[in-house]
Amino acid sequence: MRYLIFSFFLLLKLNASSQGINIVPLPNSIKTFAGSFSITKSTKILVEGTDLINSADFLNDYLHRFYGFRLQVITKGDYSGNIVLGKERMDYPIVGAYRLIIKKEGVLISGDNETGSFYGIQSLIQLLPLERSESLTVPFLTIEDAPRFAYRGMLLDVGRHFFPVSFIKKFIDFLAMHKMNTFHWHLTEDQGWRIEIKKYPKLTEIGSSRNGTIIGRFPGTGNDKIKHSGFYSQEEIKEVVAYAAKRYVDIIPEIELPGHASAAIAAYPELSCFPKENTMHSTAVSWYGDSTGKQVQQAWGVYPDVFCPSEYTFKFLQDVFDEITTLFPGKYIHIGGDECPKEFWKRSDFCQKLIKEKGLKDENGLQSYFIKEIEKYLNKKGKQMIGWDEIIDGGLAPNATVMSWRGEEGGLIAVKQKHKVVMTPNSYVYLDYAQFKKEDSLVIGGYLPIEKVYGYDPVSKEMTGEDSKYVMGAQANVWTEYMNNESKVEYMIFPRMSALSEVLWTRKENKNWNTFKNKMPSLMKRYDWLGIQYGKEFETH
Repeated sequence: MRYLIFSFFLLLKLNASSQGINIVPLPNSIKTFAGSFSITKSTKILVEGTDLINSADFLNDYLHRFYGFRLQVITKGDYSGNIVLGKERMDYPIVGAYRLIIKKEGVLISGDNETGSFYGIQSLIQLLPLERSESLTVPFLTIEDAPRFAYRGMLLDVGRHFFPVSFIKKFIDFLAMHKMNTFHWHLTEDQGWRIEIKKYPKLTEIGSSRNGTIIGRFPGTGNDKIKHSGFYSQEEIKEVVAYAAKRYVDIIPEIELPGHASAAIAAYPELSCFPKENTMHSTAVSWYGDSTGKQVQQAWGVYPDVFCPSEYTFKFLQDVFDEITTLFPGKYIHIGGDECPKEFWKRSDFCQKLIKEKGLKDENGLQSYFIKEIEKYLNKKGKQMIGWDEIIDGGLAPNATVMSWRGEEGGLIAVKQKHKVVMTPNSYVYLDYAQFKKEDSLVIGGYLPIEKVYGYDPVSKEMTGEDSKYVMGAQANVWTEYMNNESKVEYMIFPRMSALSEVLWTRKENKNWNTFKNKMPSLMKRYDWLGIQYGKEFETH
């Protein structure tokens, strides 16, 4: 784009005149100037390439929803007076760099590729007024911006509580507005299997429903005796994947193994080492309905009945992943690997014989064997395996990526072994923890104020420069034991998700808690404008 004369690496310091710009995540460089440009119905969107029409459509959808008008999209015409979307080589190592220039001639957005241009649109949207108008005034400025980390994600658990496609799309929109690029979809659990597998229909006929759910904090004060059901058809999965792709969000599906498998075992008992035994559940909880045979769990926690490492189980999982890999085009498949009790394996003659046959040290070695077998299969399917840090126990699979959730130790071990890591330590990014000391709703426990989220750095002080090369980024996890409706999810993630977005996007030297804190009033106005529920107690601190 010949009209863009600024070098991408021109260093522009944040100055006093840019303090009124409240874009989240904070751009790495902002320079403001006197004056403004007005976007009206007569403004056009000039796209320099058909692959940028998606970004133009996204902007138009936003304008129509909140201001009641759309702009004409053209591929040829004058730059002056219009919004111009283009691409420009920026030689930045991480996808997503962009430049946004607003001047009297118009709005110029240039990305290193179509993703960067889309992120430029996100910044432009945050400059628009939060009131309905036919003339949208935006300030003259120049923004040079690019992400710090390549992996910027959020997990949503739909196993404990199911959420409809409409909310999944809304959750993906939350990611897009924060320039996050990964949606980790936790699809299977002890309390529900949430994805259609055509070869194994009982997974959704049986495994997607539980007869009741405990009331209150575990072990609960009773059982609601309400059947909780839900799953996504493969057509719905395709719909969500396509929706995310238009927002440059990759989806990582998670199929839990070998533990957290009660729902699958309820559907196909042969997956258990002891298929004829009744499902074990805590005697402290109130159970509703049939308790004989294999059942979907009605309370939270970790349960001993896990996948048996048999030929039947491996064939089952291979068949499941055959369907999963055709539905999700992304690079990664998450296999869980966390919280797998070994009691059943210890008393299983089959497992003990297998340990001896394979020359394994113990049950941890058996889990490592199990996971390595799954990795081999996924690699043959052209996918990379990612799992929680327990996959380190007994020995890491050769090509595995580690998600470090039990603090940062798992990540440190993995990078020392030159494995890629996504940092997701519970003490910093578990958004099911309480936001406030006097939380006004039921949460799992813990205390994670927004300031602590903002202060997190995925590159640990214990990591060397060489180690840091293996840190892909980080994600926050939204576990839904105590989130049974959409408003509660929004309340728990906002405003902490916005804080995390700066952890993942903004250069470390530009991050500043006081600067972010000063943006909170305008950020909350934006939540209100967008109709988002959020924790408001911050306003009183």
